[in-house]
Amino acid sequence: MKQVIDLRPVYHRKEERIRAHVILCWLALLLARIAENACRDTWPELRRELDRIHVGTFAGPAGTFRQRTEITKAQRDILHALKIDVPPRIHQLTPFVEP
Repeated sequence: MKQVIDLRPVYHRKEERIRAHVILCWLALLLARIAENACRDTWPELRRELDRIHVGTFAGPAGTFRQRTEITKAQRDILHALKIDVPPRIHQLTPFVEP
């Protein structure tokens, strides 16, 4: 199962860190299974599709802004099945201020 969620070996010595690591791995697996069941697709396919959403930073004389790529129908369907709102198109807008 480690290949599906892409984990690498982690070595802990203290018991509380070992417990925390096991719980986090279990939560990651649970989250992946919930997403798979809600979307009726595999985790690698869901991740591949959602990894296509990118955010670009653009700068000009008026300032800078961050804008995401257009959401495809497949991405919109995944977000809807998971009951997650579509992220805003413009993420951050910083007007240029003269010193």
